[in-house]
Amino acid sequence: MKSQKMLCSLLVLLLSSLVCAQGVKVYDVADFGMKADSPRNISGIWQKMLKKIHTEYKEGDSIVIRFHSGIYHFHEKGSAIREYYISNHDQDNPKKVGIALEGMKHLTLDGGGASFVYHGRMLPVSLVHSENCVLKNFSIDFANPHIAQVEIVRNDMQQGITFRPAPWVKYRIARDSVFEAYGEGWTVRHGGGIPFEKDTKRIVYNAGDRGCNTQGSSLTSDGCVWAPNWKDSKLMPGTVFVMRGWGRPTPGIFLSHNVNTRLENIQVHYAEGMGLLAQICENITLEKFCVCLKGDDDPRYFTTQADATHFSGCKGKIVSCNGLYEGMMDDAINVHGTYLKIVSRKDDHTLVGRYMHNQSWGFEWGRAGDEVRFIRSATMELTGAANRISAITPCIEGVREFLISFEKPVEAGIDEKEDFGIENLTWTPEVMFAGNLIRNNRARGALFSTPRMTVVENNTFDHTSGTAILLCGDCNGWFETGACRNVLIRNNHFINALTSMYQFTNAVISIYPEIPELEKQQAYFHGGKEGGIVIENNVFDTFDAPILYAKSVDGLVFRNNTIKTNTEYPPFHFNRNRFWLEKVTHVSISE
Repeated sequence: MKSQKMLCSLLVLLLSSLVCAQGVKVYDVADFGMKADSPRNISGIWQKMLKKIHTEYKEGDSIVIRFHSGIYHFHEKGSAIREYYISNHDQDNPKKVGIALEGMKHLTLDGGGASFVYHGRMLPVSLVHSENCVLKNFSIDFANPHIAQVEIVRNDMQQGITFRPAPWVKYRIARDSVFEAYGEGWTVRHGGGIPFEKDTKRIVYNAGDRGCNTQGSSLTSDGCVWAPNWKDSKLMPGTVFVMRGWGRPTPGIFLSHNVNTRLENIQVHYAEGMGLLAQICENITLEKFCVCLKGDDDPRYFTTQADATHFSGCKGKIVSCNGLYEGMMDDAINVHGTYLKIVSRKDDHTLVGRYMHNQSWGFEWGRAGDEVRFIRSATMELTGAANRISAITPCIEGVREFLISFEKPVEAGIDEKEDFGIENLTWTPEVMFAGNLIRNNRARGALFSTPRMTVVENNTFDHTSGTAILLCGDCNGWFETGACRNVLIRNNHFINALTSMYQFTNAVISIYPEIPELEKQQAYFHGGKEGGIVIENNVFDTFDAPILYAKSVDGLVFRNNTIKTNTEYPPFHFNRNRFWLEKVTHVSISE
């Protein structure tokens, strides 16, 4: 009898596995003519395969799309054409998308070690309005990046700079004698850039952003470019200079309106915007997601034009672990929401809120039932009680403004006569950022602006040229929310941050909300309880003085940290204090 029961149990398990297997559909791209290491443009073939997948899909199916190790080329011709409004990017539409995944459930895109190489000006991968999806095991790159890398050959403060473009850079001297790079359907004239040390691939000490005036350029007999009007004593011969444009048309990967998304073992080697941009998503896990060079022998010095990863208006949990972030032109991670500015009070229950920044508009901001708070922009103080949205509708074309109705009356005085912002508290995430290596990048290491639990641990911040960790909040410029209430920064290693001056670079760790009228502020912005922000058991290797800057914080603990001083660079920072506190209460600095 016992053996019969065991046999029945085994049969049940077998039948269950067969049922599950029937619900898994595997699509091998090779079966559709997409062969690895072929120079063929697969954009159109990919579109046909995706159409077949949607046609055959049945509710409950799990789908696996399988690539193989090797190079696959995506060109603009035959690609998907989409209208996407992407947070913190240029709102120019339409976008040309290489791999557009939309309305998917239980999808796994397994690259199998594939290298996806893009041509022209494209959005490599999008995943929108999807649930329980996995992207893994591939890399993203562009055959001809829009950044132009050059090496300084000669520098004469009277005669200007002579430089040699890297071998892969397509360039020309235009009719008006300006150096410009070009590619399939694009031309970029670079107004500035970043200098790197040739041997270390670190940003040149005390250099920051530099101009590059190439007006009047001409070709030299030895195959270089002479720019007589480009004069800069910082750029010694041998310096590698990365020329940048200021456009951010698309990220490498775009996530929007997804639930439960996992990205695993992915490398973004270049994107004209950010490496990853996620907006209006719930629960995102990054495991070994990297924005990085292609190894130690990669001749490039740069990766993305902006942040490596960026999360706007998300909720649930953001987990980012064991990644490598290097050579990007901004943060490794930035987590925030967006304040709407109140531009009209219709009645006691109804306001009009507007997206203010030109790179952040056009996408959903909130839903009925969401909890919100109001903030006075000048002092960054919460005003009135928490409220909830009862209805919200776009009220002008392009979704710049929303007509918002609230369940409870809005406090008198919250109107367009003074600057107020609205923060959506429902769409704010918990964050775990752990085990990552951030190095040799511009501006900052990591930026967090969320009221929910944020843990930053076991990371190495190695020569982030600006602040290593920033807690911000701004209802006046970028309009990025909001106050941090519960932050734990522990067991991290900070190596020579602050080698250049950028915005918010007052110390290695800067708690720096934008508060135009700090002297009038009555409450505090960050924290709100004893030990709301804890910085402990970290190691600071530094050549300069400032370690911690904090402004408008209630509840700050700095304990059991080790500070080591080195002589790699001469000190130069304007802040000569280890600890600089402005309007901070309930603070403890020990051991």
